[in-house]
Amino acid sequence: MNNVIKRTNVRYGILVFLFLATVFNYADRATLSVVAPIMSKELGFEPEALGLAFSAFGISYVIMQIPGGWLLDKYGSRLVYGCALIGWSVVTMFQGTIFLYASPLIVLLVLRLLMGAIEAPAFPANSRLSVQWFPNKERGFVTAVYQAAQYISLGIVTPLMTIILHNLSWHYVFYYIGAIGVILGIVWLAKIRDPLQHKKINQQELDYIREGGGEPELGSKKSATKITLAQIKSVCVNRMMIGVYIGQFCVTSITWFFLTWFPTYLYQAKGMSILKVGFVASIPAIAGFIGGLLGGVFSDWLLKRGYSLTTARKFPVICGMLLSCVIVVANYTSSEVVVIAAMSLAFFSKGFGNLGWCVLSDTSPKEVLGIAGGVFNMCGNLASIITPLVIGMILAHTQSFDYAILYVGSMGVIGLFSYLFIVGSLERITLSPSAA
Repeated sequence: MNNVIKRTNVRYGILVFLFLATVFNYADRATLSVVAPIMSKELGFEPEALGLAFSAFGISYVIMQIPGGWLLDKYGSRLVYGCALIGWSVVTMFQGTIFLYASPLIVLLVLRLLMGAIEAPAFPANSRLSVQWFPNKERGFVTAVYQAAQYISLGIVTPLMTIILHNLSWHYVFYYIGAIGVILGIVWLAKIRDPLQHKKINQQELDYIREGGGEPELGSKKSATKITLAQIKSVCVNRMMIGVYIGQFCVTSITWFFLTWFPTYLYQAKGMSILKVGFVASIPAIAGFIGGLLGGVFSDWLLKRGYSLTTARKFPVICGMLLSCVIVVANYTSSEVVVIAAMSLAFFSKGFGNLGWCVLSDTSPKEVLGIAGGVFNMCGNLASIITPLVIGMILAHTQSFDYAILYVGSMGVIGLFSYLFIVGSLERITLSPSAA
């Protein structure tokens, strides 16, 4: 009689929740970009004012990264992420009411600042949960899945938002997307647990995660250690991490062009109807989704084939950064087909090389994964402030997207050089007691 107990696969259910939460994380961010062409016309927002509204989210998002990481390390991903998901979704719903106020731009700025602050722990929580629940050899795929959620959000949720916008009004885009997020947050709090507290996981799966380099004990009281500011500083100023921070800034710059100004680019520069914009904007997003999954799978495949962690993670990143520069082709053609093809290839490439969170999970000290993720996300998301503002100023002074596209394309070159010449070999950083 065979008494071998089959290993459970609870971790894949956790991955589904990570994916769905990230879909609505990006859907809430993208609501403003979808309604911007209509809302700005109705409320009289100028390009620079709209750029400021786009950037407001990033300002508070960046500022709250380290506090958000501290909250994750102290209270765990389940509670912090679940409450954050509900909170930012409620704020999204309130953005649909700004037309009721005498100064709608001021109200919008305040709400976007609040939403950015509440969303701050989301991606560090994704990284932290991936280390708790998954062995090293699955982490590239896991990172690719939750990173790919942003493309699903842009590719599927954005067309749905444009249908709502076309058939109802811009207010209802905020109402519906926010309401779905609230429901998802409640389900998250009911279902998500750390590995050692999950009732459905068995010892075989726990051993599989642990033996493969995962950290299922992360967050348990017995694993808690006191961390000094000097130790945290030693992580932040590490040369490898600085190179990764620069690379993430470049990747995020490309992302935020698509999250903010891309619908307006299609509407104003290419003369598409708002309904057509919704569906055309989904094509690069779908390409990005495919690229994101392929990049993660390819990276894990290289690792399983015996290549070093450095080669397995850096090679897809370098290839993706290089190919993303093709976005500048859009400046030299009047063909809609060629423009969308260039945008799609650029977003595919950006997705293929979007392994920064995986690199962070592989290299950060396990004791400070929340804070390390916060610092990483803070540096990367400086782009969420800078990119919308830079593009808004370019439009205000040139009335053309040409230099904006060149700016976005240059990010691929900078990211490429950072991974080639600054990052170096990848290895997990160990906190030294001497740093105390």
